Amino acid sequence: MKVNTKCLEWVRAPKQYEIKEDRIEMITEPFTDLWQRTYYHFRNDNAPVLQMTSDEKYFSFVVKTEFDTKVRYDQSGIVMYLDSENWLKASVEYENNKIQRLGSVVTNNGYSDWASVDIDADQKSMWFRLSRRDDDFCIENSVDGKNFKQMRICHMFQAKDTIRFGIYACSAEESSFKASFTNMEITECKWLPHDGQTPDEE
Repeated sequence: MKVNTKCLEWVRAPKQYEIKEDRIEMITEPFTDLWQRTYYHFRNDNAPVLQMTSDEKYFSFVVKTEFDTKVRYDQSGIVMYLDSENWLKASVEYENNKIQRLGSVVTNNGYSDWASVDIDADQKSMWFRLSRRDDDFCIENSVDGKNFKQMRICHMFQAKDTIRFGIYACSAEESSFKASFTNMEITECKWLPHDGQTPDEE
């Protein structure tokens, strides 16, 4: 099912953006980011986020991102923003003219982590897929929109019933770039039940 872009709602809309039926573009503003406490000991909570709402417990959300990043920490991707201290994101984040960080951040109860791998700086598009199974989530990426690779499995303590998720882009330093989002779709959950060890009784 294609995402109805008219149903999306902003958390901190950027000054410049355009929402069409099949494409969303936003221009980032300098010194915008999402991060909480860990390692850097600062808190950034001012990135623009565009989200939809769902109480479905099993689904996958797919989007293609394109980005003209060029300054350190320029980033765009998917996000599930519940509140300032509970959210996750996955993105391609520019580092320098040789590498970018393909990574994910999970923030529970006000503390962020960051898991990443280095990819070539020439990569200017990426597909992401976020899958939900109750309050557990899987993040995947793909360069072609067909073959997805697992990036992260995580638990979100505050994702109990209704959640909000979508897209974001930001520039943590003195920078600005255009991020584009297309091919947004909701599907049945592509993250299949575990077929190994049986669950423990709770």
